[in-house]
Amino acid sequence: MTEVVYRLYETVDELSSVIENARSVPMSGGSCMVPRDVVLDLLDDLRENLPAEVHKAGAIVEQRTEILQQAQAEAERLTGRTRSETEQVVGAARRQREEILGTARRQRDDLLARAQAEAEDLLARAEEEAEQIAEEARRQYDALIAEAQAQQAEILAAAQAEHERLISETEVYRGAVDRADELGARTAADVTRMRTEVDEYVDTRLADFGGTLERMLRSVEKARASLRE
Repeated sequence: MTEVVYRLYETVDELSSVIENARSVPMSGGSCMVPRDVVLDLLDDLRENLPAEVHKAGAIVEQRTEILQQAQAEAERLTGRTRSETEQVVGAARRQREEILGTARRQRDDLLARAQAEAEDLLARAEEEAEQIAEEARRQYDALIAEAQAQQAEILAAAQAEHERLISETEVYRGAVDRADELGARTAADVTRMRTEVDEYVDTRLADFGGTLERMLRSVEKARASLRE
């Protein structure tokens, strides 16, 4: 081992001597010209005299490179496998998402359909109730109109009876005048006075009755107008 080491140092010294004694290259910044064959022989000699441990170290370096290459290949394989598994997981997640969305859409459509049906049912019932209320209002209106018409007919009948009574009283008066004329018991002035008084009485009674009848008719028309509102 010592001899090998000594030979290595000796070869290194010779190599250093060759470089130191080499001729400089002008304007090259420190470059020199060395004999190629001599330097190559010294390097071969140096390589041949390297200890076994150095060769083993070189083998280990080569093995390390190979191991690194294998590790790189394994890493790439695992990366590809991981990528494939990731794509599978992502695909499964997407399918699950689509299923969930489909279920949610179906549930939404069902809820909308039920809500629409309930709204239509409520609308139908509301229309039916509104029709019933309107029918009841029409019946009440017709009843009130009939009652008002009956009252109007009764008022008109009473007015007609009063009118006939007044006419009858007038006829009685006329008969009395005729009899007075026939008998000649009263003077022309008394006849004129009586005639004037009777005319005023009849006119007053007719005016009062006309006012009463007019007020009653206004009340009837007001009641009918209220029913129309």
